[in-house]
Amino acid sequence: MIYPEQFESKIGFDRIRELVKSHCLFEPGRERVDEMEFMTSHEAIGRELLLVEEFGGINRNEDEFPIQHFIDNRDALKKAEVEGTYLLTEEVFGLLKSLDSIRAILHFFKSDEDEKYPALVELCKPVKMFPFVQDRIQKILNKRGKIRDNASSLLLKIRRSQNDKQGAVSKKLNQVMSRAQREGWVDADAAPTYRNDRPVIPVMAGNKRKLGGLIHDESATGKTVFIEPVEVVELSNEIRELEYAERREIIQILLDFTVDIRPYIPDLLSSQDFLTTIDFIRARALFANRIKGVRPQLKNEQLFDWIESKHPLLFLAHKSEMKEVVPLTFHLSENNRILLISGPNAGGKSVCLKTIGLLQYMIQCGLLVPCKEESVFGVFAGIFIDIGDEQSIDNDLSTYSSHLLNMKYFVKNAASDTLVLIDEFGTGTEPMLGGAIAESILEELNLTGTSGIITTHYTNLKHYATSSEGIVNGAMLFDNQKMQPLYQLQVGKPGSSFAFEIARKIGLPEQVLEKASEKVGKDHIDFDKHLREIVRDKKYWESKRQKIRQSEKKMEELMTRYEGELKESEKQRKAIVKEAKSKADALLSGANKRIEQTIREIREADAEKERTKEVRKELETFKEELEVEKGKEEQKVEKRLKEIRQRGRELESRRPDLSQRSKIKLAQKHVKEDPEIKVGDLVRMSGQVTVGEVMEIRGKKCVVAFGMLKTSTSLEKLEKIKAEEAGRLRVSDKSKVELGDWNLSTRRVQFRPDVDLRGKRADEAMEIVVDFIDEAIMVNARELRILHGKGNGILRQLIREYLHTVDLVEWYGDEHVERGGTGITIVRLEV
Repeated sequence: MIYPEQFESKIGFDRIRELVKSHCLFEPGRERVDEMEFMTSHEAIGRELLLVEEFGGINRNEDEFPIQHFIDNRDALKKAEVEGTYLLTEEVFGLLKSLDSIRAILHFFKSDEDEKYPALVELCKPVKMFPFVQDRIQKILNKRGKIRDNASSLLLKIRRSQNDKQGAVSKKLNQVMSRAQREGWVDADAAPTYRNDRPVIPVMAGNKRKLGGLIHDESATGKTVFIEPVEVVELSNEIRELEYAERREIIQILLDFTVDIRPYIPDLLSSQDFLTTIDFIRARALFANRIKGVRPQLKNEQLFDWIESKHPLLFLAHKSEMKEVVPLTFHLSENNRILLISGPNAGGKSVCLKTIGLLQYMIQCGLLVPCKEESVFGVFAGIFIDIGDEQSIDNDLSTYSSHLLNMKYFVKNAASDTLVLIDEFGTGTEPMLGGAIAESILEELNLTGTSGIITTHYTNLKHYATSSEGIVNGAMLFDNQKMQPLYQLQVGKPGSSFAFEIARKIGLPEQVLEKASEKVGKDHIDFDKHLREIVRDKKYWESKRQKIRQSEKKMEELMTRYEGELKESEKQRKAIVKEAKSKADALLSGANKRIEQTIREIREADAEKERTKEVRKELETFKEELEVEKGKEEQKVEKRLKEIRQRGRELESRRPDLSQRSKIKLAQKHVKEDPEIKVGDLVRMSGQVTVGEVMEIRGKKCVVAFGMLKTSTSLEKLEKIKAEEAGRLRVSDKSKVELGDWNLSTRRVQFRPDVDLRGKRADEAMEIVVDFIDEAIMVNARELRILHGKGNGILRQLIREYLHTVDLVEWYGDEHVERGGTGITIVRLEV
């Protein structure tokens, strides 16, 4: 059930129809698009979506799908059903082309051996082929769609006689023409022609009486007349009679053909319907490709689990302008069935409502929609919408009256499987009364279990949604720094209308706004302000969390890479040692052989003094050479090992900060019983509880990472600790703010908007600044003072680089020169 009658125009589906129709090949396909309607059967919807998805694959991957001859034969076939009628030659030829297309399509799917298109193959199974009809047509028509000479024996005889008579006419006409040219009655370059299907000769007007025959025409100037010579008049009459006989015979042939195929006409009409279905599916697939539509998951329930859904018309409009559409992501289920969207004017509430209505309607009409494939769509038995102004002078309806009539229909007909879409709920009358009526209607719809998307500005409805089961608040986000909408839907919190901020941006006088604030009351203003603060804080912390995730991901990638390089260095070291050992063994083996040879030569010399001396001298020389070679090899090995050790130290120094869990694991690897501090050990400063990791050792100095800050210190000031102790110290470390232990009211009272960093090291100072800014944001502080001193300006520069990365910092700069100048940074936060 769809309400009201103008539903499609209200959500823009009429334009979707026109876009789909533009992809159709012939009129029956366009008519089928016009007949496309809202379906409520889960199976039927799923089947249609699958057909369109499969055809999308054909459009993208197949170049040989037959689409050449989609011809509308319905009128011709319906005419042929009547006794005594016959199909015209061009109608028969169109039927043949259509049957050829059907046969080609069936052959295409029959050759789908990989079963890539199972739903389309199933669609083709009931379709029949008509070989008798095709053979019958081919016997009477040639390839150009003309009646064959041998379509019947009589027609063949008639056409042969025509050819003979035409030859005789041409011969006679040429004889008369030659005589007329010799006599000068006709121009020398003139030639026979035809007028009113009769053969004629162009004769100069002054000589028309000299040539006997029938005048059929004259030139525009009257200087030339066209005469049919008397010699060919009789032959021309005989040809005309043969033409009549040919026409009668062709009609008889077509009559006989129509009688022969009349029993097949119902099946031929069904095959025509198959072509229409293929065209309809193809058009939807092409449109889906145009809007990047996909087939989401479909459940036979009333739910929404949409991921990055887009309004198709908005997508096409922005695509032509090279702009991106902000996607819509939200979830509604049985527990939260009604979404109450609030937010500023022109913030996208109505577009969001129309997007939801249009995409749900499209999916239940069998159209693919632009969203992520993981999205889940439900199925509704009906969709009701109340959007726009329905006031009417004829029906004596005001805007509010028309809304009330719609609400009356909704309350009376809505059920648990109905989706209601209401824009600007309760507006059009006195706000307090309108809000009360709207709340009662909302309560009634909630009791019936109806699903719905409702937009409003009314505070009482936001309160009601917060306290009622089945209803959830949602907000269209607004950038109150740039004073412009973000067009993003956030489910779970109500939105602010930003009425005063927008009015202030437009330039409404401040005194007017102040009076308005007084009139509306502090409670209402505070409620709206708190909504803005909640949205602002959530945005800030989500941004911070995202940055942390990105940093951790980058750290993990770097760790994987550096550990791989370290393993490779260790592998190279082992290979070098192995190679050196192998060479040493080879040298030792050579030396042993040389010694054995020397001993053998001494024995053979039978202890001759001179010979013994010579042998000993040769041995000493070999020994010296061996020592030199050994020294060279040792130098070479030592050099390569030194390079590897240096590379290892470089990798260790570049090792990024690890997550807490990674640090503990690393500590468990490296902590030994001895107190010696090495790279990778967990340490703490003497007398402090902050846990750090040793990143690099340079003699008696080392670089230690405390969280995200690194500092250089003496080894004597550090105390090595085990992983278990490090874990306990982190738990007890109160230098980090634990939000769960906060009492916001107490913090707000105790918070000081200034901080003194003089005498602090850069890393320690930056840690204090980060905590200070976070706490200021939580307590909604407006203006802060950071006293860092002048010095060389390094700390001032570091602080300002950090402030530049904080989204909620509206402005920062130097204090007035009389109150500290460049030694103090003033920070102004968004409110």
